[in-house]
Amino acid sequence: MGRRFAGERRSTAAAERRGREARAVNYREAMAYAEELRQYGTVMGLATMRELCARLGNPQDQLKFVHIAGTNGKGSVLAYVSTALSAGGYRVGRYISPAVTDYRERFQVDGRIITQSALCHNLEQVKNAAEAMAAEGLPHPTAFEVETAVAFLYFLEKQCDIVVLETGLGGAQDATNVIDTTLVAAFSSISMDHMDILGDTPEKIASVKAGIIKNKCYVISARQEPEVMKVLRQAALVHKAKFFTADVSRAKNVRYGAARQHFSYDGYKDMEVTMLGRFQTENAVVALEVLAALGKLGYPVAEEKLRQGFAETRWPGRFDVIGKKPLFIADGAHNEDASLKLAESIRLYFTGRRIIYIMGMLRDKEYDKVIRNTCELAEHIITVTPPVPERALHAYELAQAVREYHDSVTVADSVQEAVEIAYLLAGQDKECVIIAFGSLSYLGELMNVVEHRDTIRRDSHGRSEEN
Repeated sequence: MGRRFAGERRSTAAAERRGREARAVNYREAMAYAEELRQYGTVMGLATMRELCARLGNPQDQLKFVHIAGTNGKGSVLAYVSTALSAGGYRVGRYISPAVTDYRERFQVDGRIITQSALCHNLEQVKNAAEAMAAEGLPHPTAFEVETAVAFLYFLEKQCDIVVLETGLGGAQDATNVIDTTLVAAFSSISMDHMDILGDTPEKIASVKAGIIKNKCYVISARQEPEVMKVLRQAALVHKAKFFTADVSRAKNVRYGAARQHFSYDGYKDMEVTMLGRFQTENAVVALEVLAALGKLGYPVAEEKLRQGFAETRWPGRFDVIGKKPLFIADGAHNEDASLKLAESIRLYFTGRRIIYIMGMLRDKEYDKVIRNTCELAEHIITVTPPVPERALHAYELAQAVREYHDSVTVADSVQEAVEIAYLLAGQDKECVIIAFGSLSYLGELMNVVEHRDTIRRDSHGRSEEN
């Protein structure tokens, strides 16, 4: 009798398990759901995110965070910090947005993106909670809120020692700011962007971003404009947080190269980084100060491992060399500050060389300022339309804006065509440089096109040598 009951119980459990498996979201359905979430737009505020996390058991409360805000450079700071921590032996989650080549890039542990099965498993939990909220008349969580909740669940599941978290937009009312266990709040360069949401002055924008500062955490900031620094310092004072400035002017013996760069900062002599761009020294300095603060909080990284981490750090789409014959660079410069830094890096590395641009911009960005800051360095400019229908600036409209400052412009019907035109214009000139920049939304496709083209060329070259 007892054995029969036990057998029935096992078969019932197996049936329930099969039922759960049958209802499980597959990857195609997960991607369809992620696309469907776009309809909920961008909604600032934490009420919905708090409710969503509460229904999931508040996974974020069981994690420790480095929280990074800023207008430009926060992704690079995240990359340096997380790679160095992983090299130091910690299990490190990192959450980024937007992804460049694969949706799953948003969720990484020790630099490895989430598996399809893990994404489906965690997304299904969040989907069920989100739909229950909507059924009860509460606002449905946005795509970013759902993805942030997925990140928290995944990082807890993977038992991460520390999570390096990049804000999506702003700080105070950003979905990531539902966290309360911040060890270090870090700020990369803060400048004017998203003014319709964050405010129309540097002080207002800084005030919003300062919202990530939590009680008694460490605060690390890049050297900012005086009015921005004042806001950050005051916020740190209110929260009794320890404030430190990562001052790039203290970086010495800075040497720039087309493959790697070197600098010394305080006790770190001759640090090597392989991410390019003059601005990377500043980002690396911020990361060094973040790691120093973490060391004081019980997360030390041996200098040898820290150096290894910095040398190994990569970040797709940020002055990223994606092709070499000719040199082909992809960069997410999409606002005024980033375009100034891009122009500075072009002058640093490529003075006297032919430059061809591929540009794709969103309508709600200061594209006129981006054009003004960069166009004089290009021989020819090719425009494309980013794949963001509700926000994209059409390639034709962008070309019209470019012609106000530059008379050599071509409108491309697709990213594929833009790449082919760029290579045709470059011809056999090995000194020519192609630079694609603007919205990150089209750079993933562009990088795939360039990689596919290079693969075909290598295969063709190999066959011809065999023949």
